[in-house]
Amino acid sequence: MPGLVFEKGFELNWKRLFSRRLSGKPGAQLTPELRARIQTSFDEAARDEEHFPSTIDPRIYHVKLIRDHLGDLAGRRVLDVGCGKGRFARVFQDREPGAELWGLDISEEMLRYVPAGIQTRAGAMTELPFEDAFFDGAYATESLEHAVEIDKAVSEICRVVKPGGRIAIIDKNAEHWGRLHTPEWEKWFTRKELERLLRRDCREVSSRLVSYWEDVEPDGLFLAWLAVK
Repeated sequence: MPGLVFEKGFELNWKRLFSRRLSGKPGAQLTPELRARIQTSFDEAARDEEHFPSTIDPRIYHVKLIRDHLGDLAGRRVLDVGCGKGRFARVFQDREPGAELWGLDISEEMLRYVPAGIQTRAGAMTELPFEDAFFDGAYATESLEHAVEIDKAVSEICRVVKPGGRIAIIDKNAEHWGRLHTPEWEKWFTRKELERLLRRDCREVSSRLVSYWEDVEPDGLFLAWLAVK
């Protein structure tokens, strides 16, 4: 429930309850109606530059982690899954001019803000409009949480990446569910949950707690999953 505030002492039980409700297991389906609601929500959010900015500080650790994991992007094709306004792709475009960058988002209004030179497609993470092994690498930053059918979205990300390609996912930790206001479809993840899903298609999978800043100790809210297909 969006806007729900947990009382101290009941927080853990409520977290467990909502983790079960939003677990992405059978029953959590991206129906046409829900997909339309999510798309409308982000179309409207595109006008909110304060909370949905088109740029991001290039010094944040998320950027470094993705770049380090994906490696040299010169001559490589990379997908930003759930790119929003292209804030991460914009940084990589500046730092990796030889890369072929693509952005995928459910909201065409968000995609209007993506810089020229970055190719875009509108679509859902559960049905990526790309052929198998089309990309050399892919990353998703705080976007997988909106996919609803999480297992399908992870499978799709793996499908469109070449064997040997690298995948980075940064999202919120289910153990801290309730710290932020969320729409009712949003889903946070445990380390083992996404590790299991990635291992279906990837030969190397690891995860770690991360912070926005490299010199700041992680507080548990964000997790990064790194994989090699």
